[in-house]
Amino acid sequence: MFSHVTLGTNDLKKSLSFYRPFLKAVGWELKFTEEHWAGWMPPIGDRPLFILTTPVDERPATVGNGAMVAFDCANREVVVRAYDLALSLGACDEGAPGLRPEYHPDYFGAYLRDLDGNKLCLCCHAYEHPQRASSPLTAV
Repeated sequence: MFSHVTLGTNDLKKSLSFYRPFLKAVGWELKFTEEHWAGWMPPIGDRPLFILTTPVDERPATVGNGAMVAFDCANREVVVRAYDLALSLGACDEGAPGLRPEYHPDYFGAYLRDLDGNKLCLCCHAYEHPQRASSPLTAV
């Protein structure tokens, strides 16, 4: 388990306008917000913590090549809703929601970039039963 993940931003106020509704859709709660940083956690437990901050060294925040933060979602519907919301908030698409059996048979994920260009993933690892068509009762 991770203690925390930190992403840099060059405009915390603008980033908060994205992350507040986005992480609420994922099911995470805002735990603190101060002048230079903000933090969210799942509703149960005290870890992991997701932190958004302006860099302490006061140099510009930059995006890491190959870096990504993946949020484990409760179900596939949460993945789709949070992805759609993120796009409406200005995120860029990096891969629409869908099964990705190359990872494992039940992996359902979506990929996007936040307002600073950080790559994010929404994923659900749980198996979901396919909907069964109800069959009409036959008269005997």
